[in-house]
Amino acid sequence: MKTNELISYINEGKLDDRLMDIYLDKDKLSYQRDRYIKAVESYMELYKNSPSYTDEICIVSAPGRTEVGGNHTDHQHGEVLAASINDDAVAIVGKNEQNSNMVYIKSEGYDMITISLDDTSKKDEEEGTTLALIKGVIAGCQNRGYKIGGFNAYITSDVLGGSGLSSSAAFETVIGNIISHLFNDGTIDAVTIAIIGQYAENYYFGKPCGLMDQMACSVGSLSHIDFNKNEEYTYENGTVDQRPFIEKIELDLDTVGYSLCITDTKGSHADLTPDYAAVPAEMKSVAAFFGKEYLIDVPEHDVIDNIPALRDKLGDRAVLRALHFYDETARAGKEAAYLQKHEQVTNKKENTHFFDKFLEEVQKSGDSSYKYLQNVYTCHDSLHQNVAVALYFSQNTLGEAGGASRVHGGGFAGTIQAFVNNHFVEKYKSTMDKLFGDGACAILKIRKFGGIKVI
Repeated sequence: MKTNELISYINEGKLDDRLMDIYLDKDKLSYQRDRYIKAVESYMELYKNSPSYTDEICIVSAPGRTEVGGNHTDHQHGEVLAASINDDAVAIVGKNEQNSNMVYIKSEGYDMITISLDDTSKKDEEEGTTLALIKGVIAGCQNRGYKIGGFNAYITSDVLGGSGLSSSAAFETVIGNIISHLFNDGTIDAVTIAIIGQYAENYYFGKPCGLMDQMACSVGSLSHIDFNKNEEYTYENGTVDQRPFIEKIELDLDTVGYSLCITDTKGSHADLTPDYAAVPAEMKSVAAFFGKEYLIDVPEHDVIDNIPALRDKLGDRAVLRALHFYDETARAGKEAAYLQKHEQVTNKKENTHFFDKFLEEVQKSGDSSYKYLQNVYTCHDSLHQNVAVALYFSQNTLGEAGGASRVHGGGFAGTIQAFVNNHFVEKYKSTMDKLFGDGACAILKIRKFGGIKVI
């Protein structure tokens, strides 16, 4: 659709049904209309005087994600339960007809990035940059035999960076969907886009992340992922990927009367890299004791039977973190099973029972992360324990409301997650905002779409 036609289309409310289907919040419909129109206008203003300008555009979207279960299990090839959310990155994009080997991308608030498709090779000096992520996704698509081409894009995102909602994975998913829909008729599937996103982040960007973030952003809805069950997938050009087992679970929180709340506790992530790195390192040290690389390859009873020797050689925290892994990876599977049963039964009492059991597992996950994984605060800075404070007041509020809360994502600083009864959401948000500042608590929905072409 042409730019001015699209603006009129949105202004006339013709995109409203699509926007509601994606964002699930009528109170934010006006915001999304304005946001989309502003993005189209920004695209026009940015490129209209360029010889590469094309007036025929499409819009793609990719959500942020929230980890629901499986706290620090993916890097040991365990199980996770993750969901896409209704905060997203949106790209206004058109083919670069005049110079088909050039890519121009402007993200709101950042400088223009220019890439020549004549050279998408990795360069060490580009590690840690957005340029590296874009080149990595383009190269990942090309390596699997997909077509690439030049394009112009303007990207805006309301997935906050550093919030634990995976803004980088959402960005990677947007780029993958641009290439899929502009040059490959939408044939690059969601799992492939996720794997390519991880490749870009691991190899080009230089961050050794797991695959959970990209899967949740790309696949959409709730995804139960087992990283120990892999199948080979061969592309037409002979490239082979290992794909984990994934099952999608549909969950409409409104039907059970709950909301997903993520609170930014405003803690500093400075100097936390050693804390994050220690979690997988200590889990792997337990695996190495038994001659294995990952804990998933060590039977839990072997760890239990060797506790004295493990404590003596590796220390108590490594042992506790390993025990957390076994409980937590099983718990992610339990959460998925309860939600599946919740969706399958029609009896309201049974339906409520299974959702309540799911919430119990979420709370157990939070308790285990706090006590055994020990990623709620860093022992190097006992004066600042923002996440712990948030969890205390969260549980006090939920005590009368019903629900569950836990540390979100990597931990030590950042955000907490809570499932809150809708009758108490405003009180809960008010409590969190009073503690951490206006807007600290975001009320989110689980979005059923991963990366998509909006129009």
